[in-house]
Amino acid sequence: MKNTFKISALVLAFAGFAFGAKAQTTTPTTTTTSTTTNNGIRYSIGVDAGIPLGNFKDNYKWNLGGSVQADIPVISNQLFVTVNAGYNNVFGKKDIGGVAGLDQTDFHLIPVKAGLKYFVVPNFYVQGEAGAAFLLNKKDVGVNKSTAFVYAPQVGVQFPVSANGNFIDAGIRYEATTKYATGINDSKVSFLGLRVAYGF
Repeated sequence: MKNTFKISALVLAFAGFAFGAKAQTTTPTTTTTSTTTNNGIRYSIGVDAGIPLGNFKDNYKWNLGGSVQADIPVISNQLFVTVNAGYNNVFGKKDIGGVAGLDQTDFHLIPVKAGLKYFVVPNFYVQGEAGAAFLLNKKDVGVNKSTAFVYAPQVGVQFPVSANGNFIDAGIRYEATTKYATGINDSKVSFLGLRVAYGF
């Protein structure tokens, strides 16, 4: 129940932040980076995938999920505040250590992050985000925390695909969390991820 309440509150906060920013009027300038919506905010829906790193890779093989993101302009077409929320399933390995039936339970995560996205040159950006990652099945995976701090530096490319401002956003990131189990380093989630998104 607590997790549901926290997630609902974050989703409402995300929606309020996005719509509040949308209500502000901005006049975007035209550059080769990409056309934006009338108020300058860019929205994207993407597919996320990744490969676990560090000790986490001993029991987990890959992850797959999706996310929505809003890029809110600070300096038109160059610097944006980002707000991102998604779902990530980290798939556990089967028959760990060659023991038949010894399977690792999947991690079900809802990461909610905010950060900055800066276009170093047209179409190429660096991005940094941080926030909270909510674990939906802590009892199943045997940990004592359902929330961890998450951070994700990223680099990527964004390019227009139509005259009305639609674009493709492809980024590679390192994403990691703090521990989900007190005193157990192996309970940190870390992976090298790829996000490919369609924006409008």
